[in-house]
This record gives sequence, C-alpha cells and structure tokens, in this order.
Amino acid sequence: MNTLLEVRSGPSYYACMANILDTLETKLNKANMRKVLVIHGDKSWEVAEPFFPALENVETKLLKYNGECSDLEIERVVKYAQEENVDVLIGIGGGKLLDLAKSAGNSIGKEIILIPTLASTCAAWTPLSVIYDRNGSYVRFDIHEKSAWMLLIEPGILLDSPIAYLRAGIGDTLAKWYEGNALVEKIATKSTCIELAHIAAKQCQEVLLTHGEEALADLTKGKWTDSLQRVMETNIVTSGLVGGFGDQFLRIAGAHSIHNGMTSLEQTHHLLHGEKVAYGILVQLLLEGKFSDIKQLLPIYESLKLPRTLSEIGLTLEHKAELEQMAALSVMEGEAIHLLFPDITMEKVAAAMQNLEVLTNPASKSMN
Repeated sequence: MNTLLEVRSGPSYYACMANILDTLETKLNKANMRKVLVIHGDKSWEVAEPFFPALENVETKLLKYNGECSDLEIERVVKYAQEENVDVLIGIGGGKLLDLAKSAGNSIGKEIILIPTLASTCAAWTPLSVIYDRNGSYVRFDIHEKSAWMLLIEPGILLDSPIAYLRAGIGDTLAKWYEGNALVEKIATKSTCIELAHIAAKQCQEVLLTHGEEALADLTKGKWTDSLQRVMETNIVTSGLVGGFGDQFLRIAGAHSIHNGMTSLEQTHHLLHGEKVAYGILVQLLLEGKFSDIKQLLPIYESLKLPRTLSEIGLTLEHKAELEQMAALSVMEGEAIHLLFPDITMEKVAAAMQNLEVLTNPASKSMN
C-alpha cells in the first residue's frame, strides 16, 4: 500500500445518555472554558433547548445559521466567533450545521462540541465537512486536522427526529459495508487500521440488517430502546469509524456515484441522500455480479421502505433520456465508481439499472 493512510479516529470524548447535557458546565469549567458560541437552526434549537442547561458561570452566545455549510457561512461564523472572543463552538443540528461548526472551529483553532439532532449521518463523528455553495450545490469536502472535542448525544433530542431521516441514515450507512468491502477486496496487503475499518463496516451491515426495522418502529412510537440506540449509534459512531480508520480506502465507491448521477434529475428530488445511496447500492451490486447480496437485501429494503425500483425513485424504463443522463453523470471523470470499475461506461450503468428493474419487477419492459 503506497498511498498515505491518514487516521482520525473520532472525538476526544463521546457519551450517549439521558441528561448528558447537564454535565456540560462542569466539563467546560474543568477546561477553563468561559465563553461559548452555540450555532443552531430554528428546528434544532426548538428541540434541543429544553435539554440545554442554563450555564451559570459560562457566558453563552447564540447564532442562528443560514441553512448551508458554505464558504460564506463559514466566514460569517468565524468572524462572529472572533469578535466575541469565544473559547468553544457548540454545533446543535443536522449534518450541514455540524459540518459548519467543524469548519469554523478548525479555521480559528477553537474547540468544538457537537450535539446532533438527527441520526442520519456520521457528521457528528468525522472530522470532515461537505461544502456547498449558497444555493445548496456541492462544491467539495474538507478534511480537518482536528476532530471534535466532545460529541454529546441526548436521547430525548433524537427521539424527536423525523423517521425519514433515520431511514435515510440506514441506507447511507449500509453503503459503508457494500462500498467499503468492495474496495477492500482490491487491496492485497491490509494495514491494521484498514482491518479495523473493515470490521466496523461489517458491524454497520450486521446491526442495521438485524435491528433496522425495529428501530424505525420504536422511533415512530417515541420509545428509546436498545435497537433504536444501536441503529442510531451505528449511523453516527460506527459509520464514522469506517472513514476514520479507513480514510479513502473505505470511503465511497459505486453507490455514491449512482447517487450523484441521480441528484441531477428533478424526479428524484423527493428522496433524501441516504435513500438515493440505498438504490445506488443495488446498482453497484448488480455491476459486481453479487446477486446473492441483492437477493438478501430486497426483502429488507421492502420492510425498511428503502427504494428498490425505478418507480420508487420517481422514474420508469420509459424515461430513457433521464436514465442515460443519470448513468452518464455517475461515470464522469473523478467519480468514485472508477475505483471499482476502471472501464465503466454509461452504457454499463444504464444496462445495470435496466437489469435491476427486471430483477425487482419481472413485469417491467426493456428500455429498448
């Protein structure tokens, strides 16, 4: 293995327990942190405020974010944090907001505390931020030198999260195994850290296939159960460990490239990121010829309500131009699908989607 492997395992401190935020002031005082900046959204603060303690000896500043993790927004937060001379940045929200807090904190060398309000991504764990423009279009991702100081999960906050985001998180986290394993299979000599990442990726698959359906049902009932905690921590923690220890060797492959092609189509805009990735897993597996994996996943996808067919992502085989556009974009230069299939073409991806449709819906007609 000649490529540099950079390991960033995760936050310095992690806890998931009821009323964990009540310990916040004690931890801040021990570290001599006297002024904090809380970055939040409207919905995230509404659900988190009842659990957020009154900090008696720590000055608190609140700053509402503008909805995107963009360079302009990072600059705005950095400027405010510097003007107020804060010691710590606390991010409360979903993936974009947490990414914003990480980017701003790392830019000015300040400690970062993350309090997720969704369990849909590993953003709370990983020292990585996805950067968008002001309109929400993807620009790049930045890997930070330093991980968060603390990650605090309050179950009462996550119990208020929409079920759609947990479902999407399951789809996105399943890709940690199906993409990561496919990449690892191409590595002749695996380092200890690659092996640890591979184990974490397998754990993602096993937990989600075993507990995913029950966790969704428990969240619907508003019940904090072992299955729900396992799935939420898998989406946040175990998923983060895959990239933390595996770096680019287990990060993304074919499923995310299919997702990227899908985002160009208006018909698919009703789907969340992880739902698109879930469909991409099936396309990747078909390209690999791993039909036994597809057979295992199809009934599980049905029970989890993850998309399996074109109709479930908003298309049909009659949308030939749209499918070709999606296939073409998924194989553009630089897309991660080339890590698995160096000679991949638009035609191969389009054929895979067609064959997957026949596999999942035998009554489907050919594109031809």
